[in-house]
Amino acid sequence: MSVTTRFAPSPTGRLHVGNIRTALHNYLLAKKHGGRFLLRIDDTDAERSREEHVAAILADLDWLGLVPDAVYRQSERFALYEDAFARLKEAGRVYACYETPQELELRRKVLLGRGLPPVYERKPEGTPAPKGVAPHWRFRLDHDAPIHFTDLIRGAQQFDPELLSDPVVRRADGSWLYLLPSVIDDIAMGVTHVLRGEDHVTNSAIQWQMFAALGAEPPAFAHEALLVAPEGKLSKRFGSSGVDALRAAGIEPMALNSLLARLGTSQPVEPRATLDELAGGFDLASFGRAPAHFDLVEAEQVNRKLLHQLPFDAVADRVPPGIGAPEWALLAGNIDHLGELDAWLAVLDGDIAAPAMDLEDRQFLREAADAADGIDWSAQPWAQLVAALKASSGRSGKALFRPLRLALTGRDNGPEMAPLVARIGRERVLARLRAAASG
Repeated sequence: MSVTTRFAPSPTGRLHVGNIRTALHNYLLAKKHGGRFLLRIDDTDAERSREEHVAAILADLDWLGLVPDAVYRQSERFALYEDAFARLKEAGRVYACYETPQELELRRKVLLGRGLPPVYERKPEGTPAPKGVAPHWRFRLDHDAPIHFTDLIRGAQQFDPELLSDPVVRRADGSWLYLLPSVIDDIAMGVTHVLRGEDHVTNSAIQWQMFAALGAEPPAFAHEALLVAPEGKLSKRFGSSGVDALRAAGIEPMALNSLLARLGTSQPVEPRATLDELAGGFDLASFGRAPAHFDLVEAEQVNRKLLHQLPFDAVADRVPPGIGAPEWALLAGNIDHLGELDAWLAVLDGDIAAPAMDLEDRQFLREAADAADGIDWSAQPWAQLVAALKASSGRSGKALFRPLRLALTGRDNGPEMAPLVARIGRERVLARLRAAASG
């Protein structure tokens, strides 16, 4: 099956996690079937669109690895829209309207007050146009053609066009609204699948007739449940969590991709190292109807698991100098973010502050320093040190291991001590034990 999908953000702000999820799902659907993933910048709103947001969208998608097969900008396609608009106008499928927003709102309130649906009421044919007023334009829905399609997530969908308002497709100043240019572009770009949020279901019903009016077969539609925060609707705290904020928090791109690929599905969230792995398991049939919950805590958990399983080659270009394959093998299982590696470099090769210890522990560490000075450092120094201290001090378990770890790393937890001590080396081990013993 040949599949072409598109992600169509408006450059009026930064992408947030909901946008990212939509882009990712369209990418995975296309790549699973060996198809094409398109990026269309919907920048018809000249007043609100910003070039810095276009640049940010491209950078965000690049960081996530969601590289489009082609990039389009609606602001460069106005001639195409004019041509389609002229054809629809000639066919009587778009018509001029002159009501002000105030008039429309008043009529809406009247209809609601009568218990009627607030559907736009067409003026009788031949109604004279007011002089000196530029019209806005609406698409004329065919009331004799019930709208029904099979949604790839929601199943059978049916709409009565008489209960839908003829949508405004062009403003009085000539600028375009979203619905019609999107359809014109989907036709021209050969889009086969439109995958987006369930808040667009009614838009899809309206666009279904636009495709038909332009003589085109509608694409397959799939509307996924919206992303919500743990407390309910996406708040600014979560909704504004864009790629820049998540990067600053130390989240790996594939950790975010792994989480967002499975949110809202029956499939378990598991860290995956590549987009190809995620695409192979992507399945619209697994999507549910319940809202999908995005939790930054879960993103952190996936990030941790991903780092723990990544080979050094996957991070080699992003780790600080001094971290090589041996250091990565030693530390990877004990970090939540790559940014923590700098602090561990100080443990491996730098100086650490001597921890405050009680009198008994300081005496124990003096014994440890003496024992460390007398062992053979070429053969399992940690095992030799522990064996000597168990015999000389009678300590075991936490009483033995905790003061040693604190003195040597400044931390209560971390990697296994045997390879860590070997990596820190004899001179630093002796110096740290003596510094901690002296208080």
